[in-house]
Amino acid sequence: MGKKVAIVGAGVSGLAAIRCCLEEGLDPICFERSNDVGGLWNFSSRAEEGRASIYQSVFTNSSKEMMCFPDFPYPDDFPNYMHHSKLQEYITSFAQKKGLLRYIQFETLVSSIKKCSSFLTTGQWVVVTEKEGKQESALFDAVMICSGHHVYPNMPTDSFPGLEHFRGKCLHSRDYKGPGAFQGKKVLVIGLGNSASDIAVELSRLATQVIISTRSGSWIMSRVWDDGYPWDMVYVTRFASFLRNILPSFVSDWFYVKKMNTWFKHENYGLMPLNGPLRKEPVFNDELPARILCGMVSIKPIVTKFTETSAVFEDGTMFEAIDCVIFATGYGYAYPFLDDSIIKSRNNEVTLYKGIFPPQLEKPTMAVIGLVQSLGAAIPTADLQARWAAKVFTNTCVLPTTNEMMDDIDEKMGKKLKWFGQSHTLQTDYITYMDELSSFIGAKPNIPWLFLTDPQLALEVFFGPCSPYQFRLMGPGKWDGARNAILTQWKRTVKPTRTRAVGEAQRPRHLYDLLRMLFFPVFFLTVLLTFY
Repeated sequence: MGKKVAIVGAGVSGLAAIRCCLEEGLDPICFERSNDVGGLWNFSSRAEEGRASIYQSVFTNSSKEMMCFPDFPYPDDFPNYMHHSKLQEYITSFAQKKGLLRYIQFETLVSSIKKCSSFLTTGQWVVVTEKEGKQESALFDAVMICSGHHVYPNMPTDSFPGLEHFRGKCLHSRDYKGPGAFQGKKVLVIGLGNSASDIAVELSRLATQVIISTRSGSWIMSRVWDDGYPWDMVYVTRFASFLRNILPSFVSDWFYVKKMNTWFKHENYGLMPLNGPLRKEPVFNDELPARILCGMVSIKPIVTKFTETSAVFEDGTMFEAIDCVIFATGYGYAYPFLDDSIIKSRNNEVTLYKGIFPPQLEKPTMAVIGLVQSLGAAIPTADLQARWAAKVFTNTCVLPTTNEMMDDIDEKMGKKLKWFGQSHTLQTDYITYMDELSSFIGAKPNIPWLFLTDPQLALEVFFGPCSPYQFRLMGPGKWDGARNAILTQWKRTVKPTRTRAVGEAQRPRHLYDLLRMLFFPVFFLTVLLTFY
């Protein structure tokens, strides 16, 4: 085997890292503090220190065809949106069938990762681990950090005057596991992300009253989109991405807001984001609008202060006799085993080239996998990040100079602030990002060539879902089954829903969708040109 690589965490990012290291002839050793793979999706009935935590009712927001490992489709009969237990079953199956388990040391905590004394010449790291109270130190040629970013809860208690006097119970969404303990209670949920919405909807069936307090609002999307297909198979396409990137910003913004309001008018439900055109991640919840419509959940602005038993909102109204406050306020980005200055090399902000490599390191022997957020699934993103990182470790791919990497970070940051806002600087456009990474390793799909050589496949690749198989279709690491997987993805999508067969399954109509999507922008531009 080649260079030794330490991998922190055996979630989906860690498993992708192990597999990609093996593909490049590296020698991976993965350290996982729990007793199983899965990371975030490895459910526990209680929140454990240093581990990601989810609640019992969690389902995926990405559909199965869009969130698989690119050469490992889900079984045909798996539902399109999976309960966490079903996804854990898939992850375990992937680890077993790819032979990854033997490279993992379970119940092993990484205590520290520091540069070796000869780092300037070797790029090596000293990794200290702990198991059963015993510490061990080992030298590694490279490190891949795959421990995720849903571990250290953000509790902004200083932002709420009077909270220290509140007599009710306060907890972070990380500690929420189910609704049983909240029956008959009055609950305030602070935040309007996916967790906040899920928890509020679930509690509304048992609690006496549930109020969501939001600072800026959110777009609420259904998992079920056009013609009943999963949202991401319709929305996350190369053609849609192409339109968003070439249209003038005011047209793109108008079209985006119009699309977000197709299901219901957000302003009528108190959900309208303060800056609607920003592409911050929407909330996926099929029930929240109905629970608001039925009076079971209410939306209020930000809390300005707490009293012993109540909360006062920005609009002057009050929620009285509160039993519990749940802070669904996200997580901090922390790696306690690593010097903060490595990841946050400027202004205490995460500073990583392409969201992966610390640009200030003298040797490119550390990669962070799975930290980037996008309107796309984590599994294929982590797979592509790990493929590139492994090639950098083997010197098959070479990174730019430190100055060039910093310039790229600054340029991308400007675009991110424009598209996603100040609080979402780790977010990125999924297809643009995936194409960029795949181009570094020679795996980006060549669309013009496909139209010349395989028109049927080209139509699916460009107008259909940008599914993970596309990034193992050609180039290094290609999978022979990718073409067939792309051409049969709609069949697998309807397999679990057509349990009562009525007529033929309806396929998406690419030409119709093309004309429909083009109509509004072209009409808008025509009107403008007419008057000017």
